[in-house]
Amino acid sequence: MLFEDRADAGRQLARRLESLAHRPNVIVLGVPRGGVTVAYEVAAALHAPLDVFLSRKLGVPGQTELAFGAISAGDGRYLDEEIVRAVGISREQIERVTAEVKLELDRRAKLYRGDRPPLQVAGKTVILVDDGIATGASVYAAIQALRQMKPLALVVAVPVAPPSTAAWLKRFVDEIVCLDLPDPFYAVGAFYRNFTQVEDAEVIDLLRRSEQVDEVAIDLGKVRLTGMLDIPPDAHGVVLFAHGSGSSRHSPRNLAVAHMLQSQGMATLLFDLLTEEEEAHDLRMERHAIPFKFNIALLAARLVGATEWVLRHPRLSRLPIGYFGASTGAGAALAAAAQLQDTVAAVVSRGGRPDLAEDALANVKAAVLLLVGSEDTAVIALNQQALSQLHCQHKLLTLIPGATHLFEEPGTLERAARAATDWFERFMPGERPRATNPLHHAVAKG
Repeated sequence: MLFEDRADAGRQLARRLESLAHRPNVIVLGVPRGGVTVAYEVAAALHAPLDVFLSRKLGVPGQTELAFGAISAGDGRYLDEEIVRAVGISREQIERVTAEVKLELDRRAKLYRGDRPPLQVAGKTVILVDDGIATGASVYAAIQALRQMKPLALVVAVPVAPPSTAAWLKRFVDEIVCLDLPDPFYAVGAFYRNFTQVEDAEVIDLLRRSEQVDEVAIDLGKVRLTGMLDIPPDAHGVVLFAHGSGSSRHSPRNLAVAHMLQSQGMATLLFDLLTEEEEAHDLRMERHAIPFKFNIALLAARLVGATEWVLRHPRLSRLPIGYFGASTGAGAALAAAAQLQDTVAAVVSRGGRPDLAEDALANVKAAVLLLVGSEDTAVIALNQQALSQLHCQHKLLTLIPGATHLFEEPGTLERAARAATDWFERFMPGERPRATNPLHHAVAKG
């Protein structure tokens, strides 16, 4: 298996850990520095808190490569009493080495976290994430240090590791999740197309971004919708996500696109188009009835309402607006964009059903990008038909090589997210003038 980069590896790893999503006692710990990039994607997809886990081996004086234990930045310390006895280390030496190593770990913890306290490990299910394992020595040290902190369960999750190392480490954890166990194994970086060094600044930024997502309530009068709002510093645009049927604001694929947008300075709003009661109603409906999740007019109206909410938000009101729609959500996004001709600057559809907005397509003025997997033949035909009905100045149908409908193939979602980001960057420049409210103008036009 070959990963595009650490973010791609993290998204694939998250899909293997979906059973742990939305659990209040789950935390994700990334091993700096490369492991934090992977862990960020895992934490975002599982909707779990993210922190760094700093640990280091305690080296025997004069034989520093020989470890007599390990400590973490915090309270965790593990001592291998067999090694301590064999080499005759005194308690004074143990404490001196521990103090020296702890000083460096605390310095790095301060660098990454600032004044934020570390996440509490005791009683939690801990997912320890790195970008790969080679010999396993450093991960073993981290495991032993973590065990002293009394977690409820300990899961090690990595994209790649040698089979022998994974089998050895499995004895010390509750579970080990590894996407690829190649034999022979050469080096972790050999399994990534892009394995550039991660700098401290990126670790700090990822930890900051993991904390800034706000749960919001979007009041539309008769209904209240739940969303996740992320506003990067100096945001220069905002993208609203319209998910497909059977999905939600926690969709791992939409979250992956949102993260890339956020990294480029775009605010994102992922929200549920239906209430819990409406979703439950759909499950009870007879097959011949039309469920809420396929009512494009209703979904478009909800998206229009959410757009109005964005225009009232003090930090978002002047930002250009874009829509990202997936599956049936793409139809809703285009129908809403047709109503808000002077408000929505760009629309991107991923594996979407733009044909569901057939009556509205001719009225869309926004720049429209239709992204479809090259292997999703039925949806390609529907997108080609919709493209011919769009009269906007800028429109494009792009096929993502090797992708099927859900973009599950390695690297395909990354390429789709990059194409979407480039499209929004191109057609959502600058701020809107403060003097006008384009939504009200669009509504007035009918």
